[in-house]
Amino acid sequence: MLNGNDISVSVLAALPHPVFVVGEDGCFTFANSAAEAFFRSSFNVIQKRQFNWYLPSSTPMTNLIEQVRTTRSPVSEYRVDISSPRLGEENWVDVYVGPLNEDPSNVIVMLQVKSMAETMDRQLTHRGAARTVTGLAAMLAHEIKNPLAGIRGAAQLLETHSDEDDRALTKLITDETDRIVRLVDRMEVFSDERPIERDPVNIHSVLEHVKILATNSFAKSVKFQELYDPSLPPVMGNRDQLIQVVLNLIKNACEAMAGTSDAKLSITTAFRPGMRIAAAGSKQRVSLPISLTLQDNGTGVPEDIRSYMFDPFVTTKQNGSGLGLALVAKIVGDHGGVVSCESSPKGTTFEILLPMWKMQNHPEEDTHA
Repeated sequence: MLNGNDISVSVLAALPHPVFVVGEDGCFTFANSAAEAFFRSSFNVIQKRQFNWYLPSSTPMTNLIEQVRTTRSPVSEYRVDISSPRLGEENWVDVYVGPLNEDPSNVIVMLQVKSMAETMDRQLTHRGAARTVTGLAAMLAHEIKNPLAGIRGAAQLLETHSDEDDRALTKLITDETDRIVRLVDRMEVFSDERPIERDPVNIHSVLEHVKILATNSFAKSVKFQELYDPSLPPVMGNRDQLIQVVLNLIKNACEAMAGTSDAKLSITTAFRPGMRIAAAGSKQRVSLPISLTLQDNGTGVPEDIRSYMFDPFVTTKQNGSGLGLALVAKIVGDHGGVVSCESSPKGTTFEILLPMWKMQNHPEEDTHA
């Protein structure tokens, strides 16, 4: 029969979150299986190292542990950056630190890693915003484009009877009406609700095509690092739309790295079975094993807009329309996929998860084939 301590240890070991105990000397005295996975080492290895060995020197977690030892009261801290070469970049967690009543010298720590549920919640927000633009685009096409055509025609008519100074003003009117029409045309993409035609698409072929476009225009000074899984199965998607997605993301990355002397863009593809979401309008769950990651070393996205960066009209560019990332979110959503972003002053990482191609009437399998 298990005693109380045995039960406590069994419960901690079964938790899906990383849980570990740090002794007075800073070494691990316990780590559950989730903590072993988080630190990428077995407990036999972990217990030989001090806790700080894994963390950046600037982390507040050391102070939190010392605070709990001193006050004997639990504390929580949200969105703690524990990015390090050993734990990886863009590693943000919520932290709970508490005392162990049985042994005051030991402190228990639980980490809440950003979950895919949080990512999915943001996806629903982005798709809702895209639907808002859909209705707005249809309204603008009727209520704005038609009057603009009349304004432009009137300005051209006035130009034929104007002196040089007035012609400058009529040209300004026609240029501005043309700019507004182009913006509305871009928004009309959101009003296209037709099902997309999907075929088996080699994502590496898409990436190579966009890379050629980019390196011959806006990405001439950027160093590309390609970490591809050569055995990746085809994506179930639309090649032209996927090209648009990647092109938008790479262009954004290059603009974020403008002025960086060692501008570098890492593109990674991988097969990651296990991620499944409910398909819209049915009880069927769809697997999203194809992962595409783009990581730059630019200035990052300002913290105050990170939660809204996929929303329409949100932009940090002086002359930007704020529709590029909204279009990315719409296209990825139309493919049944998920797009997420993590950013800091050291750079930005976008990850896209997409379904793989499967033959008609062939059961989908989560195997790397």
